[in-house]
Amino acid sequence: MIAVADYGVGNLASVKKAFAAVGAEAELVADPDALARADAIVLPGVGNFGHCAREFRRRGLDAPLREAHQRDVPILGICVGMQLLFEGSEEDEGADGLGFFRGPVTKMRGTPRLPQIGWNSVRLRGRHPWLREVDDGDHFYFVHSFVPEAQGDIVLGTVEYGGERVAIAGNENVLGVQFHPEKSGANRLRLLRAFADSVDGGSLGGEAPRIR
Repeated sequence: MIAVADYGVGNLASVKKAFAAVGAEAELVADPDALARADAIVLPGVGNFGHCAREFRRRGLDAPLREAHQRDVPILGICVGMQLLFEGSEEDEGADGLGFFRGPVTKMRGTPRLPQIGWNSVRLRGRHPWLREVDDGDHFYFVHSFVPEAQGDIVLGTVEYGGERVAIAGNENVLGVQFHPEKSGANRLRLLRAFADSVDGGSLGGEAPRIR
């Protein structure tokens, strides 16, 4: 089962629908025990970092996610869900992130405007199995004012917006994307299909739908 962690954020239904569009079954999961049984976990996110971080812990989802991380369960963070993978954020310095990746999340400075809303081209800086169908220069849909200050090998993709910004960060079993693949058109849903394929035994049960 692919679990879309339900901690009261706004894009849950659209993420679930996006997985369905690529032939993968995803369930909205608010129960900690159910999250602990998941074969893969998606952290969606819209809004304030502090609110998301506190709601995630208040609902008891923190411990099973950490245990899943230790067991190398595939984890995908989207937008604020990506930011939660880091240690903390300037947006709310009293709220801790998960700390799966080192570094803070900071407000973008020197930009044309904030938030960045709309399409932008992502430059690939590294390889990852879940990015196998993403091409260098592909456009994705962004809505954000804050961005992780990641460095080193975990930086897998960047975007130009008043400077080079981290758009994708990841390691073997965790990937964070600052953009919204579920809002980026049918072609960009291939990223979600590749993530679904990472589930033990595959999630797509036979031939996947053709994505044009």
